[in-house]
Amino acid sequence: MMSVDSMRLDKWLWAARFFKTRALAQKHIELGRVLVNGDKVKNSKMIAVGDVVDIKINSLPYKMTVMGLNQQRRPAPEARLLYCEDETVVTQRETMKALNHAAQAEHRFPEGRPTKRNRRQLDEFKRHFF
Repeated sequence: MMSVDSMRLDKWLWAARFFKTRALAQKHIELGRVLVNGDKVKNSKMIAVGDVVDIKINSLPYKMTVMGLNQQRRPAPEARLLYCEDETVVTQRETMKALNHAAQAEHRFPEGRPTKRNRRQLDEFKRHFF
């Protein structure tokens, strides 16, 4: 691994496997979903070891400290070594995931899925009244 002092933010996010492509990373940065040391930044922002990066992906918060820089995209276990996550944000994110999952499960089919007979009755009702 080549020793580097700093690298572009979009490239680091891609190498750390937060986004599948650099273009996707750039889009999130431009939309203001990525903050470095609490400031809104541009794609070309050079980051270094010790910087704090805040990201919102699918409304879920991520807060990490940059622990390493790598110019290449490596396997996920190696990519996890590039950052250290804030434990309070990890627990907050897991809580939000659990709440979202519970809310979705509640609203899908509150009384169970409709049977074939119920579906036909519903279609008949719609045909007559709509």
